[in-house]
Amino acid sequence: MNIRTIDCRGMACPQPVIETKKVIDSGSEKDILVIVDNAVARENVSRLAKNAGCSINVKEQEGLFRLEITLPDSKIISAAPEPEKTHGISETAGNVYFITTNSIGQGSPDLGEVLMKSLMVALTQQAPPAALLFLNTGVHLAIEGSPVLEQLQAMAGRGTEMLVCGTCLNYYKISEKLAVGVVSNMLEINSWLTGPYKVIAVG
Repeated sequence: MNIRTIDCRGMACPQPVIETKKVIDSGSEKDILVIVDNAVARENVSRLAKNAGCSINVKEQEGLFRLEITLPDSKIISAAPEPEKTHGISETAGNVYFITTNSIGQGSPDLGEVLMKSLMVALTQQAPPAALLFLNTGVHLAIEGSPVLEQLQAMAGRGTEMLVCGTCLNYYKISEKLAVGVVSNMLEINSWLTGPYKVIAVG
């Protein structure tokens, strides 16, 4: 019996879930073995599998968790997959993310930055947002050296508008470091906030 192995040791959240979801959604493998090295990843991957209608058996061995996932026959795709669609701007009528800080939540700044990175990674795995709006310390996410620059560039390549507050860039003296998106102003940003899209505040 062929088993597809996904080794997620050392991967930060939500990468183990993303990697597992790709294989489950592809429907190309009936039996999947996912290896993770922490309880949080074990719980998240287990919940994903159960929500997808899969059966799952979890074993702990030498500090690792081995998740044996079996897809139901209804999820197995025998035909060749359709070519991936190219996302144009007309197909990106998703949400608008209003980002006013470079970390998420109160408390540890380091944890907040990790959570922001996790959010951006998750966004790259979904239909692209209509726009990301960066204000205040959020503009640091769009400059050279940003820990989420790769994810932002990926979303921009799929049609997501990136508007970065010019006043904020000037205030922090980082205008010359802008690496993704365009310099914008409050009038333009407000037009996105009051437009037809659902706005999600991140901060």
